[in-house]
Amino acid sequence: MAKEKKVINFMGRRKLAAAFSVILLIASVASLAINGLQFGLDFTGGTQIEVGYKQPANLNEVREQLSAAGFEGATVVFFGAETDVLIRLQRGFEPGLGDEILTALNRGAESDIELRRVEFVGPQVGEELRDEGGLGMLFALAVVMLYVAMRFQFKFSIGAVGALIHDVIIVLGFFSLLHIDFDLTVLAAVLAVIGYSLNDTIVVFDRIRENFRKLRGVTSLEVVNTSLSQTLDRTLITSGTTMLVLLALFYYGGEMIHGFATALLVGIVVGTYSSIYVASNILLSMDISKEDLMPPVKEGEEFEDVP
Repeated sequence: MAKEKKVINFMGRRKLAAAFSVILLIASVASLAINGLQFGLDFTGGTQIEVGYKQPANLNEVREQLSAAGFEGATVVFFGAETDVLIRLQRGFEPGLGDEILTALNRGAESDIELRRVEFVGPQVGEELRDEGGLGMLFALAVVMLYVAMRFQFKFSIGAVGALIHDVIIVLGFFSLLHIDFDLTVLAAVLAVIGYSLNDTIVVFDRIRENFRKLRGVTSLEVVNTSLSQTLDRTLITSGTTMLVLLALFYYGGEMIHGFATALLVGIVVGTYSSIYVASNILLSMDISKEDLMPPVKEGEEFEDVP
């Protein structure tokens, strides 16, 4: 006979988890209100300059040289090989800017750095995203709420959307608090976090619905704890394997996708937490019960609970 799986009392700490989530949300919203997001060139516009070195470049030294020459806040990353460097400046295109950068990097010595291209990146994409991205996000959340309500029940849709909003705000707050550049790759990662978190939440909700129909004589809290315990192995394995890939990207993927990997790492951790302690917590706070999942009885029909 197979050993019965131990039920962990996740929801016994739901008030502590709710307080923790509220603290994270307040800190994130406060940071976004005070610091805002440090938008990259995709949103603000600016100039990109690519230079080539004969030997592998030292990025920290390049940043110091640019800062000493008056180019504060320059973003310096490898562009492919370690001899190719991409410099991003949040300033409009200026004639001779590439030569100024080259002079600053050469420090007046014999030139061993090649200026490969100088191009201005307009902020049109950023303007479109600011105008339409918010509406698109609200529309996506409305569609998610409708889908979950149709597949499960309205209370489930509130829990799912609440968990998604929780995850997005905390990821954005993390980038705001640490002043990490927010560009299109990070935006893509935030959207991926929404998909990951929703999938994780749907798996948990599916088991909760199933156990409400199977288990007899138990409370809603016990059903939720049983469901979370049964899906815990799947959640940890999925999150763990995803984290391994993201850690490899974070450390070895180069600075071009560093923000992307960072956003996904934070999002996976927060999304896994919210599937357990936010979405399910919202269900219990809304007094979810077996009756909520029963189909409505048509007039003239009798509904019998078959043991």
